[in-house]
Amino acid sequence: MRMRLIPDDTNINFFKLASVTFGGSMVLLVLSIVAFMTFGLNYGIDFRGGTTIRTESTQPVDVSAYRTALESLELGDVSITEVFDPTFRADQFVASVRIQAQDDAESVAQSTIDSVRTALQAVDPEVDFTSVESVGPKVSGELIQSAIFAVIGALSAIIIYIWLRFEWQFAVGGIVALIHDIGLTIGLFSLLQIRFDLAIIAALLTIVGYSINDTVVVFDRVRENLRKYKVMPLVDVLNLSANETLARTMMTSGTTLLALVALLALGGDVIRGFVFAITWGIIVGTYSSIYVAKNVVLMLGVKRDWSKKNPATGGRYADIEDS
Repeated sequence: MRMRLIPDDTNINFFKLASVTFGGSMVLLVLSIVAFMTFGLNYGIDFRGGTTIRTESTQPVDVSAYRTALESLELGDVSITEVFDPTFRADQFVASVRIQAQDDAESVAQSTIDSVRTALQAVDPEVDFTSVESVGPKVSGELIQSAIFAVIGALSAIIIYIWLRFEWQFAVGGIVALIHDIGLTIGLFSLLQIRFDLAIIAALLTIVGYSINDTVVVFDRVRENLRKYKVMPLVDVLNLSANETLARTMMTSGTTLLALVALLALGGDVIRGFVFAITWGIIVGTYSSIYVAKNVVLMLGVKRDWSKKNPATGGRYADIEDS
């Protein structure tokens, strides 16, 4: 016997509440843009430039005492956060000390790091520096530019691929869904001020790949059904295709989320931002493949029979002709 989380004969009308599902998604996308413009992103050391020091001690971290000890060094913007992780030992206390780039230097001078060590050891003699990472302002600027080009390049390649394999209407639907996924992810990171670094860019590219794969599966079934049911209204073809691929979509997303939730809980703070981004991205990516991409295709209309020179077209406002 097969385990079936989703019945094979589902008949869900995914367009019944289009004003809420699709309209709500567009509203959230706009709010994400507003959040990004208002709050910005909490750029990590990769993009901002500076030095991140990871400290470890057997004594509890006193963030206030750490900050007071470093004020006299006049290092500019200094951020101190305690790191929590369920995998830490009972006597393992970790903190992250971020120091802004000093005078456009590629890295904080060793003498400055030694001064920080001395100041913190005055508060906690057992504190130790387990890692020191530095990125200069020039390098961080180049990384931001490269990250933007990487995302734009991925989206452009996907548009061309879908346009060649299907039709331009599908390409538009796919790219709107991807912009929705990336926009909501960036909006969430901006709203929650979660650290945004190169690992998150990798997560965004992963989300792009996962989301478009899910969307293409639905589009492929739509194309088959357009040829099979030549007089069925386009809205019914889209609904039928989504229902036929629903079990595959939910099974794939569900099993992936199981692994991600485990990593989110037990993977440690180093990869937590990356895993959180992918987890959120898979949720919104699955949603967009069902409720966003298809709605765009419905509004634009598609060819009913691609073997004809002048195929009838059908959309929300077009007549469906018998081919």
